[in-house]
Amino acid sequence: MLRDLSALATFALVAEERSFRAAADRLGVTRSAVSQTIRRLEETLAVALVRRTTRSVSLTEDGERLYSEVAPAIAELDAALSAIGDARGRPRGQLRLAVSSIAESFLSGAMLAAFAEAHPGVELDITVSDEEFDIVTEGYDAGVRLGEVIAQDMIAVPVSGEQRQLAVCSPSYIDRFGRPSHPRELTSHRCIGWRPAPKVAPYRWEFAEGGKEFSVAVKPEITTNDMALMISLACAGAGITFGMQESFGAWIERGDLVPILEDYSPSFAGFYLYYPSRRNMAAKLRAFVDHLKRFDARH
Repeated sequence: MLRDLSALATFALVAEERSFRAAADRLGVTRSAVSQTIRRLEETLAVALVRRTTRSVSLTEDGERLYSEVAPAIAELDAALSAIGDARGRPRGQLRLAVSSIAESFLSGAMLAAFAEAHPGVELDITVSDEEFDIVTEGYDAGVRLGEVIAQDMIAVPVSGEQRQLAVCSPSYIDRFGRPSHPRELTSHRCIGWRPAPKVAPYRWEFAEGGKEFSVAVKPEITTNDMALMISLACAGAGITFGMQESFGAWIERGDLVPILEDYSPSFAGFYLYYPSRRNMAAKLRAFVDHLKRFDARH
């Protein structure tokens, strides 16, 4: 039984990393040992779980099904074992977080640096991503997203105040092309759009009027998945762009960017740290949540 659990845990790491070498590095064993473990598991189950090529690793249909079933269970076991082990000492181990790239205040550094100093036994592993995925299935301890997109069965702790999305552009753009008076006029302006990944439609810009929300499908002259590039282009006069107000704060204060259409940009719930409701919460995550609450209370 214990051997089966070890093999399943190894399989889950391979599925998560999509790499035998990366899984081996995390386990502290050789690539060959990982490969042999997966082969024995496949022989035991009499199914192929992994497709191997010289350059990549992917899961078969049976492999995907098994991974979706075992990943949450393994996360629960890890949490239970961590809770027992941590009861004898300080929180320790790797704390994996998936954080939205637009969670500016969370990613500003001060809170995370203070936690790392206070808990040297915990290794913070932070993935900044705007892709939507199940943090439990993907092996993360917690995530940070806007409250409106977090599943209701998750525990959520606020990490920011209310947020607001703004359309902004440079003063030189207004001088050349004028200032739109209504969001629907944006379709005739030069726009700089955002998309989360290649082959995904650009994000529709969201506004509200008279208490009713609506979106505008702008036609971007330039599209990217990088907010820093969007800001640089907007400052250079390339067009109007759209994003979180706090992302543009420094440039607005300097006068490099000017907010427009503010009457159509209401506030909404901000960012939350979220994690699954577990009976045995790992001490490393509990320590992080407690630290976050104390830090927010002081700032």
